[in-house]
Amino acid sequence: MTLQNRIVSLLIVSVVFLLTSCNRKPAERIIRFTGETQGTYYAVTCVVQDSINLQPAIDSLLHRFDSSASTYKPNSIISRLNNNDPDAMADSTYEIIFKKAMEVSKSTNGAFDITVGPLVNAWGFGFTDRMKVNQGIVDSLLPLVGYAKVKLDKGRLVKSDSRIQIDYNAIAQGYAVDVLAAFLHSRGVTSFLVDIGGEVIAQGVKPGGDKWMVGIEKPARDMDADREVEDVVSLYNAALSTSGNYRKYYEENGVRYSHTIDPYSGYPVKHTLLSVSVLASDCMTADAYATAFMVMGLEKSMKYLAQNKSLNAYFIYSDSLGKLSISYTDGFKGILKPKE
Repeated sequence: MTLQNRIVSLLIVSVVFLLTSCNRKPAERIIRFTGETQGTYYAVTCVVQDSINLQPAIDSLLHRFDSSASTYKPNSIISRLNNNDPDAMADSTYEIIFKKAMEVSKSTNGAFDITVGPLVNAWGFGFTDRMKVNQGIVDSLLPLVGYAKVKLDKGRLVKSDSRIQIDYNAIAQGYAVDVLAAFLHSRGVTSFLVDIGGEVIAQGVKPGGDKWMVGIEKPARDMDADREVEDVVSLYNAALSTSGNYRKYYEENGVRYSHTIDPYSGYPVKHTLLSVSVLASDCMTADAYATAFMVMGLEKSMKYLAQNKSLNAYFIYSDSLGKLSISYTDGFKGILKPKE
């Protein structure tokens, strides 16, 4: 080989090496941010190529979220509107949640209802002390319940009765998950798992191509029992929300009262359905329908899902012999991890 040919060959190898180096992506790695919000935990797991600290921004976002949608903060927008503050105006967070709540309420014929607030408080699952509830109290509060009795008009909450109280607790946590997901996308993060108190959304895949794995909790006999996983699902560009009556309850005179209140009867739900996990494209939708299905019960929920194919759900219930049984829609068949 002549000297000229050697030089040409070295140049070709150098160019190939440079092109390969330029096209090679930095190694992906997983980083995690955790903290507390809305009376529970949050965990944000991201796949990134460069070091990045999103913790301050995440905490700031969640703080601003609570200043709009938390009934536990007396100066939040929802609290001020509930208290008929004439200067209070709904912000975009409040309006987005309200719109979705009305959509789900209409679709489920009121099984999901954000005006259930007075009953939630009376039964001791809200932001006020528990009352000694009897049928007379329930009868006095039921006229304040009904999603058709409220509307938003240019940022103003219009109520048919000034005593009506809005409760976002069955939907706000799911939307907070969606808010964090949107924030991560805005920062160029496209593969992540966001978890707030068990409400999750997964986007993209983990390094190596594996999907995100999320456990569905086995209903416990009491609120202090150790957590066990009933099933594991693989999530890809989807949200999962679980609602159950086995962790949040109280007992009085041997009777267990669930935190899920039936807007029709005014009483905590009492049926064989122990938990439901809803699969949807966004977590706010999944969160709202998980509550709605807990109110509706297994049979009505399955009938609803048969006519609404965009949603999928996984039910854990007690059968006629008192044993745990499981039913789920077709959408769960491909994402359930086989049991060993």
